[in-house]
Amino acid sequence: MMQLRQLEYFVAVVEESNFTRAADRVHVSQSGVSAQIRQLERELGQVLLDRSERAVRPTHAGAALLPYARAALAAVSGARQAVDELTGLIRGRVAVGMVMACSVTHLFDQLASFHTAHPGVDIALSEDNSDRLLDAVQAGRLDLALVGLAAPPPDGIGSRLIAEEPLVAAVTADDPLGGRTVVTLADLRDRAVVSMPSGTGVRTAFDNACVVAGVSPRVALEASAPDAVVRLALRGLGVAILTRSMIPADDAGLRAVPIEAAPCARLDLVWRTGAQTNPAARALIGHARNWSPTQPG
Repeated sequence: MMQLRQLEYFVAVVEESNFTRAADRVHVSQSGVSAQIRQLERELGQVLLDRSERAVRPTHAGAALLPYARAALAAVSGARQAVDELTGLIRGRVAVGMVMACSVTHLFDQLASFHTAHPGVDIALSEDNSDRLLDAVQAGRLDLALVGLAAPPPDGIGSRLIAEEPLVAAVTADDPLGGRTVVTLADLRDRAVVSMPSGTGVRTAFDNACVVAGVSPRVALEASAPDAVVRLALRGLGVAILTRSMIPADDAGLRAVPIEAAPCARLDLVWRTGAQTNPAARALIGHARNWSPTQPG
């Protein structure tokens, strides 16, 4: 008798064009996948897969079976989802992104509380810079992301402020700016600047503020991790542009000097607006809407 798992393995092999990748996808040994598909072929009396080439392809019989196999699997998935939603049980997977070197432990706390509320949902977490994370949310590769925004999010993207903090200029104790109570962007005009890369929230906020002030700073060094920016500035290689919380409180080697009319770097949770077909993503976004702003730490 034909079984759903045989159809699942068959669809996986066709879509992956490879038995090994299909086995990884369905979390079964390659021999197990092969055995189930051979059993399906015996029951139907037809060879379903052409195994003669490097890439496995469906035969004419396999191509005829494929849409029905997919429809059967979709029907079962839909039935399970309907019952799960009726009983309040949510299953599935959500893909979450966060800015590199994230210091907002609040995010981790909230993901933990979501996991406790919905243990049937697998959470995948990845790091990148803010521009690429936002692109991934727009393209549907990520369900939710914590990004640095220096401007309102684009159309089709919902957001919630999680943290907001003004930028500071961090210099060594013996630097001429170190004894100042405040600096201006114009004070940085002739100074080497150590910054996070373009595409990060801190850098975007700094660049935008400089454009408004008519200042073209010389960004001499870039590092994606705030700790690396700090270490470069400690060695006198430039003025570090960061937020205050990015500078270790116990580091006496750097002075964090406020910037006059300081631009703010903010962290926002972003997601696609409109209907979400993934119930797990819908649940996480609903959970995220209730997250309250916090301070980095």
